[in-house]
Amino acid sequence: MILPQICINDTTLRDGEQAAGVAFSLEEKVAIAKFLDTIGIQELEVGIPAMGQGEATAIRAISELGLNAHISGWNRAIIADIQASIHCGLKRIHISIPVSDRQIQVKFRGHWNRMLQQLRDALNFACDHGLDVSVGGEDSSRADELFLIDAAQFSQEWGAFRFRFCDTVGILDPFTTFEKVEKLVAALDIPVEMHTHNDLGLATANALAGIRAGAASVNTTVNGLGERAGNAALEEIVMTLKQLYGLKTGIQTQHLRELSRSVGKAVNCPVPPWKAIVGNNAFAHESGIHAHGVLHDPSTYEPFDPQVIGQQRSLVVGKHSGRHLLNQVFQDSGISSDAVNSQSVLDAVRDRATHLKRSLTVDELLDLVADTP
Repeated sequence: MILPQICINDTTLRDGEQAAGVAFSLEEKVAIAKFLDTIGIQELEVGIPAMGQGEATAIRAISELGLNAHISGWNRAIIADIQASIHCGLKRIHISIPVSDRQIQVKFRGHWNRMLQQLRDALNFACDHGLDVSVGGEDSSRADELFLIDAAQFSQEWGAFRFRFCDTVGILDPFTTFEKVEKLVAALDIPVEMHTHNDLGLATANALAGIRAGAASVNTTVNGLGERAGNAALEEIVMTLKQLYGLKTGIQTQHLRELSRSVGKAVNCPVPPWKAIVGNNAFAHESGIHAHGVLHDPSTYEPFDPQVIGQQRSLVVGKHSGRHLLNQVFQDSGISSDAVNSQSVLDAVRDRATHLKRSLTVDELLDLVADTP
């Protein structure tokens, strides 16, 4: 299957910041926007202008940086929201509307026709002011499929350049996502964008399923940051498109690890070591079989060269290590393996690692060698 060129529209600074307990300073927002732009992200959704002066100041500061990326702000279908975006200097905006029965019931008391009228008025106002407008269907995954298509087609007719399919509460699987998005893509002349949440751990998979179904744009956040369980992770989407689908995204992937650590620091939440792509353990090998294989040929147990994302391979000594790894450490430390009782050292390593609940440092290993007859 030939996939279209995919636009990465990162929403770390909008949906990512909506994660509970996360609040970026102006300086952090600007720094993250610059970093994302530098590595080649095509579009940035940087906040909600109508939130107030502090948010508006940060959005205006980013819009005035002269970045290569398109800069967008998130809005309700309310004229005042769009005016706030205009005051921030934005030329591109996103308008969100509810499209499922339960969301329309809560927000419009079930009056879907009033929702569409409000969308039309908002789109007319935005287009009259020269803005490029994308429209997002909140809760698309639980919407009636025919109504979803109607809302998307009206958006297209009224001037939207793109429609966002939102799995707002993360309840889809990749197979259902593909079916729903394929129908939506077929009904539209404008591109479809994927916006997926990770409540069931399927945000990345569902985003990719939407892309396979014909979506040409995808929302991401660094480290999968976002409301509740988060969003589709930028690093996972980019590397899957690159490694599995062979797409040239134009993104400098060698900076993904550094970007991940930068955002992790800004949200005061270290990246878990087992985090896909950018975690410390993503290219760490302890078990004997794996370490032995990697010492001979890294591709035996690595999906790609860690340098591709600015990572380094590490071989760690712990409970599951074998003689081949110990001998490699001995060789690197200038110790002849013939002078060491490898099995005795290995037994001591396993005992110590089990006691400490972690792998051992090289110095700790060498101390065991000195203490082992």
